[in-house]
Amino acid sequence: MPALCRDCLTTFDAGRRCPACGRPRIVAHPELFELSIAHMDCDAFYASVEKRDNPVLRDKPVIVGGGRRGVVSTACYIARIRGVRSAMPMFKALALCPEAVVVKGRMDVYAAVSRQIRAMMDDLTPVVEPLSLDEAFLDLTGTARLHKAPPAVMLARLLKRMEDELGITGSIGLSHNKFLAKVASDLEKPRGFSVIGRAETAAFLKDRPVRLIWGVGQQTQDALDRAGIRTFADLLRWEKPDLEARFGAMGERLWHLARGQDHRRVSAHAPVKSISNETTFDEDTADPDVLDGHIWRLAEHVADRAKAKGVAGRVVTLKLKRANHTILTRRTSLPDPTQIADRLYRTARALFDQRADTGPYRLIGVGLSELCPEAQADISGDLLDPQAVRRAGAERAADAIRARFGSDAIVKGRSLR
Repeated sequence: MPALCRDCLTTFDAGRRCPACGRPRIVAHPELFELSIAHMDCDAFYASVEKRDNPVLRDKPVIVGGGRRGVVSTACYIARIRGVRSAMPMFKALALCPEAVVVKGRMDVYAAVSRQIRAMMDDLTPVVEPLSLDEAFLDLTGTARLHKAPPAVMLARLLKRMEDELGITGSIGLSHNKFLAKVASDLEKPRGFSVIGRAETAAFLKDRPVRLIWGVGQQTQDALDRAGIRTFADLLRWEKPDLEARFGAMGERLWHLARGQDHRRVSAHAPVKSISNETTFDEDTADPDVLDGHIWRLAEHVADRAKAKGVAGRVVTLKLKRANHTILTRRTSLPDPTQIADRLYRTARALFDQRADTGPYRLIGVGLSELCPEAQADISGDLLDPQAVRRAGAERAADAIRARFGSDAIVKGRSLR
């Protein structure tokens, strides 16, 4: 059986240890050197970066996130053993792991490390589809001749390079389609390398829970439970027309995934569908001045990300979470797309002023969707606001100054609220 040593990258016939270095970190599979679709997922990425940059944290449970009223962005594996999970309320996480060290996230640092990892992936293949800062699909089909090594070897080399050069570990899932590659990458974390071959697909999935399907949210899961569908074997008993009648467009996808079929291509140019940013308060607030300051800062963050990605958006969304955790969402469409923070702020602020609910709120968010290339942005201006063009020009001038002298070179007064 084909085998690969993940430490020295030697290939050999399967055994318990590498014949070259004697180490046991091997991966063996009958289709190991035939598969080329992979999913790479960094291990507890934000927490790993924090531990790398502060060795004092190495053996401690680390949670990256906001204050007690915030949520967990990520947690290291020591904290995860105690039950801490991403998106968990911070107060609950600290109840489960009171000795945890809570670290405020440093998105600029994580983004910089992510770019370094992306450059390493680009060295392997031009077909990289990032899903977030810390994970991506890769299609290495046809690269064996270029690298003089099969995709599995190059993926092991990627993980080794990430660990040696950046101090960041990751896990690989290797299979014949995106769905199974994503499933495989979660099987042996951290520092995992798992393979799901074509021949074993049906047997592998049969008794697995359908919650393995990426993108199946709680509402869909509840609907599947009501239909008596809890495993892939349950799905296989349904005909495609019946699944479509019960679950709509999702029904067809479920029918294919039950058979391990996923015809989606890995796309290096998958479009970003929306950009958003939100913040959770340490204490619920209904203070309009405080909320106004947050709307401005969120609009700035969203606009900065839109400019960095070279896109603009037509639909502006305001999200408010009440003290009882119910969510109020308001959105509006602009005459033409924008990436200007001032216009985004004024639109979100108008949505805020139109609400009937007075709060207090524990979370506020601003989003931009229906994205398009930035060349289509802010063409017509705002006919009801003659000063909009002038403010947009001033904002772009401020952007240029910040790019040269740093993000704190110019700060708007309202952002200090």
